[in-house]
Amino acid sequence: MMKSSFSFSCGLLAAVFILNGVVAVEYYTQKPSWLPSCRIYEPGFTNCSTHSIQKLVDQVVIGIPEIVESIGTFDPLHVRNIYFKQDNNEVATLSANLTDVVVKGFAKAIIKESRVSKKDFGWQTKVYLPKMRMDATYQMAGRILLIPLSGKGHIYIEIDDLDILLLTTTRLYEKGGFTFDNVTAVRVKLNISRVHTELDNLFNGRSPEVARSTNQFFNDNWRDFYEALKPLILETVENIFYEIMSKVFHLIPANFFVEDIPTPQQLYGKNQ
Repeated sequence: MMKSSFSFSCGLLAAVFILNGVVAVEYYTQKPSWLPSCRIYEPGFTNCSTHSIQKLVDQVVIGIPEIVESIGTFDPLHVRNIYFKQDNNEVATLSANLTDVVVKGFAKAIIKESRVSKKDFGWQTKVYLPKMRMDATYQMAGRILLIPLSGKGHIYIEIDDLDILLLTTTRLYEKGGFTFDNVTAVRVKLNISRVHTELDNLFNGRSPEVARSTNQFFNDNWRDFYEALKPLILETVENIFYEIMSKVFHLIPANFFVEDIPTPQQLYGKNQ
């Protein structure tokens, strides 16, 4: 089981936006010029939507004041306090506590495809990251690949060629005469080509040579190492997307992404 919370120490960044004359708002009432709109019932919607979401990601990287004020920079992204426990698994039995987590690589995200369901207006998005790196302070005990582990120190996990299938469940709601997406669930499926890792101070520094050989063993057997930590990586990526998408979709009306999206009353009925 894992829980995470995002760092909210963003006062300096918010002040920069205020000094530059950009004031945060509750939600947009005018479509920003950088965001292309699409019509779901017209040909070419998927191509248009893919382009639109890429433009959104690019703008999040540059900095949307309301998003920066809430969660800080998109890349690097600061995450704190990840608790992970895996029991009765053939690959690992592990209890880990990660603090001061920093995730890098989302600035180079490429949106390969963005689809929207005409049935429930949920999103299916294919995202590619050339590289994602997570740095943190770790404390863990247990075993991975039959190797007993204990230690406390710095860890990094670097993933190459990360393909993400992002499945987003939403429910439409009305605010100020606009239709918005409320993100109710996010699931991801990952496909990777390589994992690199390094755990400093393994075995609490008692055997540096064994620690070096253990790190080498994990990198030589990276597929098994990835399987051991896959639930942690999956939930970390899901939490990142959930946090970002929730903030964005409460800020920017769904009408600005999909011009002909129905109202909640039209989709669910007047009694819903």
